[in-house]
Amino acid sequence: MAQTAASNDIELVQTRASVGASGEAYDGATHGESHQEVDGHSLPPYDGGTAAWRMLLSAFVFEALLWGFPLSFGVFQGIYGSIAAEATLLTMYRPLCLLGLVAGSFARTLGGLILTQGVLYGVGFTIFYYPILSMVNEFWIARRGMAYGFICSASGVSGAAMPLCIHFLLQKYGYQTTLRIMAAGLFVLTGPLIPLLKGRVPETASSSSPRTDWTFLKTPLFWTYSVSNLAMGLGYFFPSLYLPTYATSNGLSSTHGVLLLAAMSISQVVGQLSFGYLSDRKLPLNVLTVSSTLVASIAVYTCWGLAHTFGVLLAFALIYGFFGAGYTATWARMGTTISSEPTAAFAVFGLLNLGKGVGDVLAGPIGGALLMKRVEVGSYGTMDFAAVVLFAGSCMFTSAATISLCYVDFSKFRDALRWLH
Repeated sequence: MAQTAASNDIELVQTRASVGASGEAYDGATHGESHQEVDGHSLPPYDGGTAAWRMLLSAFVFEALLWGFPLSFGVFQGIYGSIAAEATLLTMYRPLCLLGLVAGSFARTLGGLILTQGVLYGVGFTIFYYPILSMVNEFWIARRGMAYGFICSASGVSGAAMPLCIHFLLQKYGYQTTLRIMAAGLFVLTGPLIPLLKGRVPETASSSSPRTDWTFLKTPLFWTYSVSNLAMGLGYFFPSLYLPTYATSNGLSSTHGVLLLAAMSISQVVGQLSFGYLSDRKLPLNVLTVSSTLVASIAVYTCWGLAHTFGVLLAFALIYGFFGAGYTATWARMGTTISSEPTAAFAVFGLLNLGKGVGDVLAGPIGGALLMKRVEVGSYGTMDFAAVVLFAGSCMFTSAATISLCYVDFSKFRDALRWLH
């Protein structure tokens, strides 16, 4: 739906998170060159310009630093094996993430690790993260898919380097000192960036927020995407969680496992940038989402399940990283496809994040229950991981199949049933 620049300004005043979420084009304004005013304040350009890129780059660094740690959890598996299984707002909640790491360094039990490294870090990160996304929505409208793909790829950048750093620190200092070093490093690196995180609209012009339009909950498309997203979330993290231990079970070194995570992260960067960029183009959104999870499922079934050498595992890491990670880069466009109402589109994004989060939380307990505790090198999934591989592949396939239902004409089935009767 096209909107005028004036109507966009009204939406900007109403809510920081709702700027043009429904707009794909704007009358009388060139992307990156439009200059508007709200309450006497001159607004910087949207979809480009110094302020937009400065904000996006700052968000990229935050994403890279804060997401890099949880994505490196596979490196901790060997250390935590004996005690655990997985597990303004900006200045207020950033310390929660850091406190979670420091407190985790004192944990000695499963419950302690879940509470600190899991709950405390996760809650702090989530509350800190969403105001940043709201700012991104203000600056990036027609190119929002690209912007979200760019931000999502940040975790891949840090995921390529951080596992190597954490692996080195763990080997040299142990997990307690490592967590404290990580907390100190994040504090030093993120602090100077907070002043750069500024939205497009002044605080005084965006103090009132309209009610979220929840009517999208009644649309079949929302539930189709939600089920697909939940299935993807259930299977997505298994490779990054178990690939290092899978490698060592096949006689490879722990360094090989870390290199596999790094390769997957690099491929993830390219995949999320590509899928985010393509979601802004005329390529159908459903084609992108189905290809993402379908190719990922095939890679899991074949490359991972049959892999017993570093070369094959590396091929799997690159394929899975590109296609599997590309799915989340399309969330922004899922929101605007489901609803053209700005607040609703942002709410959809949040619910999709929640759905994937549910899958992420369940991945640890499910994975632990599926492990067979018996290694047979040369067998499918090295025996111990066979059920994990099949479950992860099936989740990704279910995700693709769910969206494919959008193209099924169920009226023909009803007509066939009537004819049979």
